[in-house]
Amino acid sequence: MSESTTDTTGLTHQYSAQVAADLETNLKEQERISGDIAALQQQLAALQHDHSVLVNIQQALGVTQTTKEPTPSTETATVPSPRQKAKSAPRSKQTARKSTAAREGTSAKKSTAAQERTTAKKSTAAQERTTAKKSTAKSETTAAQPTLVGLIRHHLTEQGEPRSAAEISAALGQAHPERDIKTKVVRVTLEGLVARSQAQRTKQGSSVFYTAPEAETAPAAEAQPEDTSS
Repeated sequence: MSESTTDTTGLTHQYSAQVAADLETNLKEQERISGDIAALQQQLAALQHDHSVLVNIQQALGVTQTTKEPTPSTETATVPSPRQKAKSAPRSKQTARKSTAAREGTSAKKSTAAQERTTAKKSTAAQERTTAKKSTAKSETTAAQPTLVGLIRHHLTEQGEPRSAAEISAALGQAHPERDIKTKVVRVTLEGLVARSQAQRTKQGSSVFYTAPEAETAPAAEAQPEDTSS
């Protein structure tokens, strides 16, 4: 008899603890849902207010457009909408002024941006034309000038005697001051002429001298006796 009483007491204690836990959970869930409902009601009230303001702006602008009214629900009946509608008229005027100012500001920005793009295009086109003219003039000037190879060959033919790269560079620099003639470039060009048999190279000690090919210097050498004989 005592054992059955003990078992019944234990079960009663377990059920009581379980029911108490369930009640606590239920209350917490009710509080959570109540908070969600309150937040949703606030959001709904804000949306209804915005809707009223937008309708008033639409009427102030003279635009007639049929809009679908929201379907009222049982939960929205508690929202004090008349007081919010009473306050919407002054705000609609302010919103209309802001909307007009925004449109004017947008139009001014678009006009300024269009002018800037037009000015930029004109400036770019002018720069391109100036660059093209300079490039054409430079190419024409470059085309009119003889090449460094031609200058070196002409100089060797005129001299008729061995000349070092430094001497050739100095002579060409004096004859053509507008050109930046480097001794190193002249030496490389001379070696290229020697490799193509368009110049001859002789060495005197540690110095290297260059002359024109014999075929080019022969006419000048043959013309000398004719001048002396006459």
